[in-house]
Amino acid sequence: MHQFNFNKFRSMLFGTLLLGSTYCIAAPMELMIPDLEQHGFTAKFIANQFGCQGENISPQILWKNLPEQAKSLVLTMFDPDAPTGSGWWHWVIVNIPVSTQSIVQSAGTRSELLPNGSQLIRNDFGVSHYGGPCPPKKTNHRYQFTLYALDIDHIAINDQTTPALIGFIANSHQIAKATVSYNYAR
Repeated sequence: MHQFNFNKFRSMLFGTLLLGSTYCIAAPMELMIPDLEQHGFTAKFIANQFGCQGENISPQILWKNLPEQAKSLVLTMFDPDAPTGSGWWHWVIVNIPVSTQSIVQSAGTRSELLPNGSQLIRNDFGVSHYGGPCPPKKTNHRYQFTLYALDIDHIAINDQTTPALIGFIANSHQIAKATVSYNYAR
């Protein structure tokens, strides 16, 4: 009959714990929007249409902890509360190189400020640039910024490419994603 050896078991357990501690679990991907973190959407970042009188400047976007296997990035800004039945796409950027760690303020309307290779997609305003929040009066909407790390290095687009198609491709090829949400009411 075999007898249980507690000391041997304890040594094996300790060795396993030590071995396991040499493997690091990667930190989750993070998305940060310093321009909105303290004060939310100020007039600087609000649309200048539909009765809103903002400056329509896109905020700075930062990220960290991209998965090593990521080949490209997609950034979206989406309002799920828009009274359309399908939400409202405010901003979509595809083919962002994984070597970058940010989108600078104003890049949403000045494409020369985007990282090389990045491309703006036509939003639901019908233009290929940032469209700031402007919810209907007496409503409060959520504006979700999502960064997708993809397993593909390029998304082929043309003038007819829709944000919904980019959303489908990004969700189909995502390795990781990070979302932050900010509310705006008027």
